[in-house]
Amino acid sequence: MKAEKRIVITVLMLMTVVVVVEAQDSSRAFGEVSLAANNAGMYVLGGWALANMAAGAYGWAALEGEKKYFSQMNLFWNVVNLSIAGFALYSNYNADLLSLGDGEIMTKHLKTERLFLINSGLDVAYMGAGILMRHLGTGSERRGDLLKGYGNAVILQGGFLLVFDIVMYFIFRDIRPASIELTSALQQGTLHAGIRIAF
Repeated sequence: MKAEKRIVITVLMLMTVVVVVEAQDSSRAFGEVSLAANNAGMYVLGGWALANMAAGAYGWAALEGEKKYFSQMNLFWNVVNLSIAGFALYSNYNADLLSLGDGEIMTKHLKTERLFLINSGLDVAYMGAGILMRHLGTGSERRGDLLKGYGNAVILQGGFLLVFDIVMYFIFRDIRPASIELTSALQQGTLHAGIRIAF
């Protein structure tokens, strides 16, 4: 009888170890998917920034009036976008998933997901600021071209970022683990292994 108990206990312990190891492997795999999605988004943002900087530099040098200021603001704005994309890519490529716990991986993913959602609200504010600049430009003889050009650029950049941030938010939400219990366990920094039977 004692031998049977030992066998049962040993089998249960081995099953627990296997489940925990599989959960850790899947957590790291999830972390890799999360980083890959973030990297893809940063390449899109960086590509947009480089294209706008090139077009902006040309327009600033070659155009006049409202279009000159439109190009100028696009150049300035996308220096910031390129810096954000570059810093994020640098951080992601230097991230060591093996040193992160399951909870840290999920926390990092959820922070990034929330950041995209918060940024989409800021993007609407940018577009509103651009509309306001355009409105102020119509009543200004001295700075009309500058305000209209800058306003149009801010509307364009805010619109792009709004689409970008919403798409990235939904991508991050969709790759999040489907199990709410797994998500909450990872958020707390613990992972509970178990067997669930669905009827």
